[in-house]
Amino acid sequence: MDNKIFSGETAVVTGGGRGIGEAIARNLAAAGARVVIVDVNKEAAVALSEEIGGSYVAADVSDSESVEGAVNKIIENNGKIDILINNAGINRDALTIRMKEEDWDKVMDINLKGVFNFSRLAVKKSMIKKRRGNIVNIASIVGIIGNPGQANYSASKAGVIALTRTMAKELAVRGIRVNAVAPGFIETEMTEKLPEKVREKFLENIPMKRLGTPAEVADTVRFLVSPASAYITGQVITVDGGMVTE
Repeated sequence: MDNKIFSGETAVVTGGGRGIGEAIARNLAAAGARVVIVDVNKEAAVALSEEIGGSYVAADVSDSESVEGAVNKIIENNGKIDILINNAGINRDALTIRMKEEDWDKVMDINLKGVFNFSRLAVKKSMIKKRRGNIVNIASIVGIIGNPGQANYSASKAGVIALTRTMAKELAVRGIRVNAVAPGFIETEMTEKLPEKVREKFLENIPMKRLGTPAEVADTVRFLVSPASAYITGQVITVDGGMVTE
């Protein structure tokens, strides 16, 4: 495989400053893409973008005007958007009956509306004109199977999956592919802080008996935006060690 398969292409990664987003940004940059990182953590995003030879653009993904400004700036600086990875997301966990309305709204605004905002504007302002583009939305297995204490997060990720499938059907005729990756339990800063007993409980439900790595998620994303997946659109690929098999 050509190690620079994305040479000359512009890839935008939201929430790309750390964790899974960082791994995706590094992977695409290593494959030749000009990576633009969008992240609220400016310090981490700027440091990473400088390291991988990319750039940083500020945006609140939940605000359409902020996203439009970012998309305009990206196109002004790079001429186009070829690849969009909607990775930005947050969680505000609580049992449904104890969940605050503002925590429901915040998670929905960033995790679901953010995907809508960036996808709509990237397609409208760049991809549809070129009749070519790739979008990968980072969902989660909890958007498929649910998870106690994560009603807002689970619902937002289920929405991402539905949005992915709908956009794929709408945009296929325009040469734009839209897929989703649904990670399971991945080694991140959040999982590293979990008590050992909680980690053991997670492992009991994973057939492969280990957590995944951000790099493994990034490899799947790279496949989905590469020519190797040219006839794949509207799909949800789980990267979860076998937890979801249906």
